[in-house]
Amino acid sequence: MRLRFRRAVLVILGASVASAQVASHAPTTPQTLVSAHRAKVPEVQIGGRPVARVNGTVLTDRDLLREMYMIFPYARQHNGFPKALEPEIRRGALEMIIFDELVYQEAKRRHLTISPSRLRRAEAEFRKRFPSQDVYEQYLQVETNGSRQALREKIRRSLLIEALLKIEVGRKAVVSLAEARTYYEKNPGRFEHGERFSIQTISIIPPPNASAEVQKEARKRAEEALQQAKATKSYQEFGLLAERISDDDWRVNMGDRKQVDGTQLPPPVVEAARQMRPGEVSELLQLGPNYTLFRLNAHTPAGKADFAAVKSQIQSELQKARYNNLRAELHKRLRKNAKVEVL
Repeated sequence: MRLRFRRAVLVILGASVASAQVASHAPTTPQTLVSAHRAKVPEVQIGGRPVARVNGTVLTDRDLLREMYMIFPYARQHNGFPKALEPEIRRGALEMIIFDELVYQEAKRRHLTISPSRLRRAEAEFRKRFPSQDVYEQYLQVETNGSRQALREKIRRSLLIEALLKIEVGRKAVVSLAEARTYYEKNPGRFEHGERFSIQTISIIPPPNASAEVQKEARKRAEEALQQAKATKSYQEFGLLAERISDDDWRVNMGDRKQVDGTQLPPPVVEAARQMRPGEVSELLQLGPNYTLFRLNAHTPAGKADFAAVKSQIQSELQKARYNNLRAELHKRLRKNAKVEVL
């Protein structure tokens, strides 16, 4: 499984471009640059003020704000960061840009390089993310004073960060199939499950405190729904019918409740489902004042999930945990002998 190990952003900031196009990119690889999209950027005062110094290299409020927008992109829609969250967002962003700089400096210390062909491909891909040449030129002007060479160096920096993280974190974080199986065998309880049912429902729900006449009309609607449901031949047909006539909230999802533990369903539904084969439609069930019928799509008896069904999930979870640990260890090592000043 491939992980997106790092992300940062290059965004157009400042009042002068408050309603301009915004372009962003993830330095893990410029091939994953986020497409340029229209967004109104809140007016923020930035002036290149130093916020940290890492082994003599100055990081500015512009660097910090880019990372803050990456952590909390909704700030663009809400005209700023929530006051209660802003201090924590700022702390997290500051740690991230310091870590990035430490990784970049270590990559240079090890003399890692990016081939000219890879850099050209990355630069071309970055350019394609902009909707027009004018927006691209505007970005260059604001972000690099119009210098394509400066932009090229930003992309090179991102690729070097990616390269070192791949060596120190990405490759080491990979979880083999054998490791996943060992985890599966040592944690059997985690993969045991109760009886499950995958169903689609159609419900007719009369108003609260409905009169006898209204209740009678609901019953009539339910019986008509049952006839129509019995005539359906597929998941799709039943789902379209549910969208059209059901009163429950699942109608917007073709009546599909996905896989549900039997303990979460009314006993009459469970009892009926146990007597059915996948693809069959139940009879009409009255649950209090409401009427329900359902299509059974799958019935999974209580038991333990097969390794084949959960191996990808296990690998993903273990790899994420290992990645986070390796990254924290790398951060600790790099910072141990570094001179980091928060200004």
